[in-house]
Amino acid sequence: MNGARRPAEALHETVKPSSAPESVALLLQGSGALGSYQAGVYQALLERGIEPTWIAGISIGAINSAIIAGNSAGDRLAKLRAFWETVSDAGDNGWSDRWAGHWQSDRARGWINRLAAGRVIAEGVRGFFTPRIPPPYLLPAGTAGVTSYYDVTGLWSTLERLIDFDRINAKAMRFSVGAVNVRTGNFAYFDNKTDMIRPEHIMASCALPPAFDAIEVDGEFYWDGGMVSNTPLDWVISERTDLDTLVPQVDLWSARGSLPRDLAEVAVRMKEVQFSSRTRAASDEFRKVKRLQAAFNELLKEMSPELAATPQAQLLARACEPAVYNVVQLVYRSATYEASRRTMSSRGVRWRNTGRRAMTTPPRRWRTPRYLYCRRRRRALLSMTF
Repeated sequence: MNGARRPAEALHETVKPSSAPESVALLLQGSGALGSYQAGVYQALLERGIEPTWIAGISIGAINSAIIAGNSAGDRLAKLRAFWETVSDAGDNGWSDRWAGHWQSDRARGWINRLAAGRVIAEGVRGFFTPRIPPPYLLPAGTAGVTSYYDVTGLWSTLERLIDFDRINAKAMRFSVGAVNVRTGNFAYFDNKTDMIRPEHIMASCALPPAFDAIEVDGEFYWDGGMVSNTPLDWVISERTDLDTLVPQVDLWSARGSLPRDLAEVAVRMKEVQFSSRTRAASDEFRKVKRLQAAFNELLKEMSPELAATPQAQLLARACEPAVYNVVQLVYRSATYEASRRTMSSRGVRWRNTGRRAMTTPPRRWRTPRYLYCRRRRRALLSMTF
């Protein structure tokens, strides 16, 4: 396979569909209100009988991941719905959503989005964060609350209400969340394979400065993992495995977009480019490594026993795992990034058709060649149906 990307249809010709994947690693990125799209992804997977064996998230993806891993299969959708209903509640008995429903033009919706964003800045988000009073710029350096604009005590209570941390730590499902060490600047993952997961691990992955304070975990302080990488792909594929693995990767920022027409669209487009570029870099590196591993595995079959037994050959052989990875990218593409309940609810309408096709068109396991990588883009608005 050369460096050029082959169409998905051409890839399908080289593979034979078989049974369900041996492992399913669901990757959930960060990006605030767009996390409702991830809830819809999980719902669609469940409808197709695909249950994650490993879930990894960053920022809002860490919260969704913890809700999924921290509840029984029968309760996960209800708990996801409860979280998104909580954080999308404007506290006005639904009047703002009903009023917004009467305005459908781009200009009107733009103003509605700005008003909704202004409300979040001024009032915070129920069950998540509230503005600090007095604000941090009026406090002396070194005092509590001086390094962030919002208090996230509400998130702690929400996590404890919706997540059974004993279930996460029972390790029935592999669970990982990413954060950045403030002191060293290094990326870190909290993983139930090695760590006893607590609410502070989830909050550390969501601690985006300067909105939120760094969160202390075992004597170190952490910020939002999205500052370094918004996708946990590197962490998942760094784990050596012999299991053929399906990797649904939920990309919340699209690399493709339109030329901005105002400052608000400039801000959105900047985020799309910033976050999607990091995701592409991780995906491209993964593809490159898989090609090299596949090439060496083929070469190893032709080596003499003496050459294959050399330390150099053995070193490379240990680095070339035999597992097949099927990365299915589900990309959110929409001009709508508001956090209202109305918008979150409407995202589920198109997903019913497009999401199902995205997960069933590619074979669930690909046997040959052994480094295949699938990139599936769906122009889908995706969310839980409230």
